[in-house]
Amino acid sequence: MTNMLFEIKAVDRECYITRLRDFLPDRLIDIHTHVWLDKFKARDPNAPVRTVSWPSLVAKDCSLADLDETYRLLLPGKRVVPMLFSSLASEDDVDGANAYASECATHSGYPALIFAAPQWSAQEFENRILAGGFVGAKVYMTMADRYIPIREMRIFDYLPHHQLEVLDRHGWIVMLHIPRDGRLRDAVNLAQMLEIERRYPNAQVVIAHVGRAYCSEDVGEAFEVLASTRRMRFDFSANTNAEVFQRLIRAVGPARVLFGSDMPILRMRMRRICEDGRYINLVPRGLYGDVSGDRNMREVDGAEAASLSFFLYEELDAFRRATEATGLQAQDVEDVFYNNAARMLHAAGFRGAL
Repeated sequence: MTNMLFEIKAVDRECYITRLRDFLPDRLIDIHTHVWLDKFKARDPNAPVRTVSWPSLVAKDCSLADLDETYRLLLPGKRVVPMLFSSLASEDDVDGANAYASECATHSGYPALIFAAPQWSAQEFENRILAGGFVGAKVYMTMADRYIPIREMRIFDYLPHHQLEVLDRHGWIVMLHIPRDGRLRDAVNLAQMLEIERRYPNAQVVIAHVGRAYCSEDVGEAFEVLASTRRMRFDFSANTNAEVFQRLIRAVGPARVLFGSDMPILRMRMRRICEDGRYINLVPRGLYGDVSGDRNMREVDGAEAASLSFFLYEELDAFRRATEATGLQAQDVEDVFYNNAARMLHAAGFRGAL
């Protein structure tokens, strides 16, 4: 079966039916999804490179209609409510992209976050969130001032204290993608995460991608440090590492773990491996163009390529294995995929249907 977005193959149906369909609850909240249109992208050749390039190979944009169709194809029989936000760099059309996310939320009844710029004052930040009907903010290092080198980036360079004060006052959500080559194990990241937890107890902080701990080497002593936290939440979007998921569950418990996908890149047909602490996405040869210059991509052929299913299924199956290893029960799984996010959204002021 084919459609305008991507093909569903027998290997995909088998994976979903045998491993995932009965594991997943009937209702899911996907706390980490992107909606944007290609026209909002500036593609400034002089902009600093602060992200990996491979996600752009999966989809040039993701409309609300594409997102809903993706869920219909990949998670048949399930009802999915996504939390929406854009995908931006500082040179893009920030106003247009945020307006589109707001429009999508209004049209669909889904919750949404503003994609925030750290240069906004506290008043402007608050006004923009209120005017757009958002329940908080997505913050990302692409929005930091250009003069800051990516390897020297700190959380407060793109999530400044004056904006955290606003989030704290309202009890709003902040989706935080942490920076730096050390990822979750980085001492600066951990110190600033703990500072946010201590100073802003009402801000509902979600650490995206389990702190970018895609390989076990990314963890270090992070979970021993983070076990002392009481409010910080973690989504496991775009992560396929079952060992990392196990350590997360044991450190903070299932009540602070959230399902997120990172759509639309979870439509990628792939399997992820780690080599020497670096993640590599194995993809069918030719499917995503020339990937020879991307150290996080590797093409495969033949039976190996034919066996590859979707990134989303890889993520969900890894989490399924982690739940088995840690002894989580069906109620815990329902909490991770629905109830935890529902409680957080209601606390942030969302009054729509979930």
